[in-house]
Amino acid sequence: MKTGISRRALLKGGLAVGAGLSIGFPVVQAARRVARAQTPGVFAPNQWLRIDRDGVVTIVNSVPEMGQGSLTTTSMIIADELDAVLDNVRVEQAPANPALYKNPVTGNQAYGGSRGVRDHFDMWRKAAAGAREMLAQAAANEWGVPVESVETEAGAALHRATGRRLLYGQLVDRAQQLPVPQNPTLKTPDKFRYIGKVVHRRDTPEKITGRGVYGMDVQVPGMLVASIERCPVFGGKVKSFDATAAKRVKGVKHVVQVSNGVAVVADGLWPALQGRKALRVTWDEGPTAQVSSATITREYEAAAKQPGQVAKNEGDAEKVLAGGGRVHEAVYQVPFLEHACMEPMNATAQVTPEACVIWAPTQNPGGTQAMAAKLTGLPPEKVTVNTTLLGGGFGRRGELDFIVDAVETAKAVGKPVKVMWTREDDITHGFYRPATHNVFRAALDANGAPVAWFTRMVGPGILIQKGRAQAGTIDAAAVEAVRNMPYDIQNLRIEWINKDLGIPLGFWRSVGASQNGFIVESFIDELAHLAGKDPYEYRRALLGKSPRHKGVLELAATKASWGAPLPPGRARGIAVAFSYGSYVATVAEVSVAPDGAVRVHRLVAAIDPGLAVNPEQVRAQMEGGAVYALTATFYGRITIDRGRVQQSNFNDYPMLRINEMPVVDVHILDSGEAPGGLGEPGVPTVAPAVCNAVYAATGKRVRSLPIDRNELRRA
Repeated sequence: MKTGISRRALLKGGLAVGAGLSIGFPVVQAARRVARAQTPGVFAPNQWLRIDRDGVVTIVNSVPEMGQGSLTTTSMIIADELDAVLDNVRVEQAPANPALYKNPVTGNQAYGGSRGVRDHFDMWRKAAAGAREMLAQAAANEWGVPVESVETEAGAALHRATGRRLLYGQLVDRAQQLPVPQNPTLKTPDKFRYIGKVVHRRDTPEKITGRGVYGMDVQVPGMLVASIERCPVFGGKVKSFDATAAKRVKGVKHVVQVSNGVAVVADGLWPALQGRKALRVTWDEGPTAQVSSATITREYEAAAKQPGQVAKNEGDAEKVLAGGGRVHEAVYQVPFLEHACMEPMNATAQVTPEACVIWAPTQNPGGTQAMAAKLTGLPPEKVTVNTTLLGGGFGRRGELDFIVDAVETAKAVGKPVKVMWTREDDITHGFYRPATHNVFRAALDANGAPVAWFTRMVGPGILIQKGRAQAGTIDAAAVEAVRNMPYDIQNLRIEWINKDLGIPLGFWRSVGASQNGFIVESFIDELAHLAGKDPYEYRRALLGKSPRHKGVLELAATKASWGAPLPPGRARGIAVAFSYGSYVATVAEVSVAPDGAVRVHRLVAAIDPGLAVNPEQVRAQMEGGAVYALTATFYGRITIDRGRVQQSNFNDYPMLRINEMPVVDVHILDSGEAPGGLGEPGVPTVAPAVCNAVYAATGKRVRSLPIDRNELRRA
């Protein structure tokens, strides 16, 4: 017998439904939701869905849409478990309300780390299954039959014995009076109608017709536009400023100092930018003005000669390495990288004594609400956050600096203000993927197998810098994909040295795995060639304890026809890695021209994402990850001079062009495991696969990114 709970009890204490699912919520918000649920003609058993008398299902999507397809996958998961017709489903973006819409794993209403499906899958299914059972019970009560004799399908309840049928819209009034099931029965996979099937993106029509609203598109009555002059040096502050000339620019209304610099507020973006050019600001540049890329390199190299914190130690790698035999050493380096979202940072805010309203393309609605409450002195429930579509996220839009800009400026001038960043602002004032310096040593036995492996990593820790890990501890993001590398090596030692010189760090797509996949998979490739072994077979032999790594490696190699002849001048490289709940292997087919230019002709990728909710979106995310990774492989580098970023726009921080894009052939290995992430796992294996192919083609090893074509040039 299933147990239930009344809405009255729900108001009193909340309800935990299954592992990780909380249908209960704080009293004030619950009262609002229940009031709507008890409105005649609306059935809303929980915060995730409601059905009206017309049978229209409205789903509340808590995951911001940044191109990864959350508007589609959320709908698919809930509609499938609800037995609704997907074409009758509408989607609303959740407001900021961490009590209602928090991620059940992280506890925050913030989204990164490819957490959309993998963290919410069970919760959404249980919420929908509970609603389905309530609708079935409502039909059973209407017909006076046992609920076990009632089925649901395509937005209706059925009694097959008598042929009776009631649409969900006809059941909402009766269903809303029923208790919410605590332990609803989930469908078995063989009953899925949408999950695991190809479903076209729901947001595509809005985007191609221009109806979709991004942060840049927001228009508010009486709105002004602001541009902020920022210190060119990280951490610098305003010492003084003269706004006389700026205020003479036609259209400029206000010039105000804010936390991140001086805001020029005008009746449009152009006068705001012109007024900003006319500003005269004196800066206190601070200590980071002494930091340059050359300084960072020297500091890293010096630190690498000292012992580091031990992130992992199995066996006795140091003893084996000191014992002689075939020992191979290499140093790998990666630079700082910027996110370079296609839509520059922006946010719009309106602040009054009674309320604050924000419109923003943010990955962090909960943090946005909390920050605005702090800045305005308002309680969080008086802060409304409208999350728009995001023109790229990649981790950058989880930061709150552009939110602070908008709220502070709007508060200062007493009118709604949209703060717009330029591309130059974006590139020079971002949060950067860490630059690192990595020392490798390995000992090989007589057969060429690694018997000892040592890695010492030097670089800053994102989690420590952001206060999410204690200083003096191992930063988990910094050692990701190295500490947990899959190869079965008896003696293994991983060390990490935290070297932070003040460059602001951010969670760049696939974070630690993005660079660490490159360094590990390149070094293991070096060992394979040193041993005179095939790089694929060498890896495969070391993956006996990592069956999911081995599975994607074998699939990618098979689909790429590994070992088969290639056209003259071409070569293959391979790599495998785990990140964010998914396993990926990539084979790259490349050629290298006499002038050193590398051409990637084909990428063959295999991914084990557990359960692929929408296979077409899996492929799309892998393709997008390939673009991002190839950009970093060939072009990505942020350099620093006297605390200033030297790059400023796409002319000196270029992106991969369409004519450079290879064929990307994606294969999905359905392991039947829990869903893994999709947005990030496609990145880590691309650079090493390409660089390993470059070695196969030229005999020249790429140990630092981006690839320097001059080093590959043939005389």
